[in-house]
Amino acid sequence: MSKTYAVIFAGGVGSRMSGADKPKQFLELGGEAIICHVIDKFEEAPCVDGIVIVCVEGWLDYLRDLLAQRGYHKVLASIPGGETGQESIFNGLSYIKRNKLADEDTVILIHDGVRPLIDCETIIACAESARNCGSTATVAPATETIVTVDGGKVVGVTDRAKCRLARAPQGFIFNELYGAHLRALEEGRRDFIDSISMMSEYGHEIFVVDGPEENIKITTPRDFLTFKGFVDLKEYEQIWR
Repeated sequence: MSKTYAVIFAGGVGSRMSGADKPKQFLELGGEAIICHVIDKFEEAPCVDGIVIVCVEGWLDYLRDLLAQRGYHKVLASIPGGETGQESIFNGLSYIKRNKLADEDTVILIHDGVRPLIDCETIIACAESARNCGSTATVAPATETIVTVDGGKVVGVTDRAKCRLARAPQGFIFNELYGAHLRALEEGRRDFIDSISMMSEYGHEIFVVDGPEENIKITTPRDFLTFKGFVDLKEYEQIWR
């Protein structure tokens, strides 16, 4: 079977995490940085053969110290990110391409360095869907009513049963995603919010797998407290089993 690689991008500086003295991916819970919580899951997933981490450039040495302390076996490289998430992901893809790690069937998983509440089952499901079907988004159910607003008024109510919240990882065939990034560069497009948006724009069908509802992206102090609450809950569950 062909290889599966993960690109974990952590290029943000945490501008919305008020009061933090370091980028959000390096904030700690239980003595472990958020990004290490993320890497742990991909390290444990049996389908993942290698991991490339893309980091905000000024914190690359800090990241590499963390990686050395943890002794990860699957981390192939930690490299500088770009000015946007799109550029950071392309840097990770380019490392894999440059080092001739991918063939025509290689699967690539893209994941945020600040989405620590992922699990191995979802990683495996996303990789399998990408290999068998093509571009795949991990999603979670929409649990509240979603409305369309224009001019300060509600102009539409969407059927919640048909709605999903986009999560991560996102899975792709490597050559397809790399080719889409090259096309975006040729067209001067640097505004894609994520890889699924890019692939959809360029005509690829997008398939979905369900992931944990709690797999939020940590961008604000409230998100961090939510993360802490889920971690505490899991610890309590272990005690009371």
